[in-house]
Amino acid sequence: MISFTRPVWPAYLLSVFVAGLGHCYLGHWKRGVIWFLLYVLALAFLSARTVSDALELGDPFVVTAIQFEQVAFADVALPLAVLIVCLLDVYLIGLAQQTESSPVAEPRSDGS
Repeated sequence: MISFTRPVWPAYLLSVFVAGLGHCYLGHWKRGVIWFLLYVLALAFLSARTVSDALELGDPFVVTAIQFEQVAFADVALPLAVLIVCLLDVYLIGLAQQTESSPVAEPRSDGS
């Protein structure tokens, strides 16, 4: 039986562009959707800057993120942290898949 494995490196690039997309590429759909929703939620808090403002419908969604001169590092720390942890999760999943697919070397029976 031949097992088809995809290369892992495109998952890293996909996760940088859209959080969770790398997980979907590797076949972890639920995990990818959860990461995507978490990232969207982090962007909503970036835009609103407070929890109470995030729940109001009248405010623009990511307008403050587009205005670079008004955004401090503390404002983008949460979405950036979510993206970095998402990339780390994709790396660990890819590492686990590579170790599962690699053949285990069996000891030689001739004593050497």
